[in-house]
Amino acid sequence: MKSVHLLVVAGTALIACCYGFARFAYGLFAPVFTETFGLNRTLTGVIGAGSYLGYCAAIVASLILTDRIGARKVAVAAGVVATVGISTVAAAPSAWWLAVGVLVAGCSTGIASPPLAAAVAQYVPAPKVDRAQTVVNGGTGIGVLVSAPIALLLFDQWRAAWISYALICVAVTTLVLLAVPASTHHYTPAAVEQRWRPGTFGLVCASLLMGLGSAAVWTFGRDLITSVGGADATQSTLMWVVLGASGIAGALAGDVVQRIGLAKAWVAASVTMASATVLLAAAPADVWATIASATLFGAAYIASTGLVLLWSARLYPDSTSFGVGLAFFTIAAGQAMGAPLVGALIDNFGTLRAFVAMAVTGLLAITVSPRSGLSTPCRR
Repeated sequence: MKSVHLLVVAGTALIACCYGFARFAYGLFAPVFTETFGLNRTLTGVIGAGSYLGYCAAIVASLILTDRIGARKVAVAAGVVATVGISTVAAAPSAWWLAVGVLVAGCSTGIASPPLAAAVAQYVPAPKVDRAQTVVNGGTGIGVLVSAPIALLLFDQWRAAWISYALICVAVTTLVLLAVPASTHHYTPAAVEQRWRPGTFGLVCASLLMGLGSAAVWTFGRDLITSVGGADATQSTLMWVVLGASGIAGALAGDVVQRIGLAKAWVAASVTMASATVLLAAAPADVWATIASATLFGAAYIASTGLVLLWSARLYPDSTSFGVGLAFFTIAAGQAMGAPLVGALIDNFGTLRAFVAMAVTGLLAITVSPRSGLSTPCRR
């Protein structure tokens, strides 16, 4: 059996590339894309939604293929798709090609999550599986943290920055090929009984609301503090660095669940993320407020996705890839709807009202909590 530690490292690195680079770096570069391609905020939101739409389409294929051909092949495919999408953005001659690159890059995130969750559930010892799942999921924060300094150094040469992201993706994809074990799972059509189970509706509603509530900061957060708050490139990039660094703390969600339970952890994360969204919109010109907002949002967002991952894995212990795929598909669907909605709200009603509206929407997720009695998932 390949090293469990190497599996976790490779999985974390792949999530860092797919989420931190291929998906969320678009928001980091939103100001320069707006200037280069003449985008308004509504169109910026629409292109940003392309990443989420690509995710939604890809995750359906991924959760099917993971059961059929194994986690390693699907995880490697995620790295390849991320590299292609990022390279397309780097070479984009027009807004249309930018949109294509964002769409393809966004597909990588949908492809990556189900096979990695399945591999961790299958190969990591049961007492450590919750921690391993949330550590791998916390790779998003690492990716955001790494993407920001590259952007700061190469902001005026943004194409070079995206080429750098692509090269990192190539290296990580090679690591995944070596680290993820070949699957010993044999596909059977009836492998998962009762796809819609007691508690699934709550999981779907909570995931959708979380996706909607997070779209404002991810798509327009950096643009907000530059265009409204008057921040320079260094200050706005600092916000992104802090967001990524604090997101790494969200990898501790598995340990928090062991202490206070899944339901209480979910409420705490949802309230924190909504509060951070409102704080950023209320004081975009205040350096300390933006740093505080980024800290809270980064930790709460990664913790929330980790909690959704654990929630879904416990509902579907016999098919982790299906449960995680369903939940993450719904998060992305909420973000795909939320990105253009936030852009339209900003254009018509102003930034503060738009961000508050999305924060309230995300806060509604506390009305849906994981049902009691969910046990720690067994290995597939």
